[in-house]
Amino acid sequence: MEIFGVDLAVIAPLLIIELILVVVALVDWFKIEKTNGPKWMWLLIILFINLIGPILYFVVGRRQD
Repeated sequence: MEIFGVDLAVIAPLLIIELILVVVALVDWFKIEKTNGPKWMWLLIILFINLIGPILYFVVGRRQD
């Protein structure tokens, strides 16, 4: 099956990885009390910066007390 000339079998694994990253980041965001910077900002980064947003949250945004 093709969408916009790209085989779905090629992009499906990337979409699944992106979905898993976003879900795990959101669950962690809800559980954690403090972040590096405003918590609302990290929510926007997780939701609106695809693929890189959740990774940035885990690398930079989580506060390790």
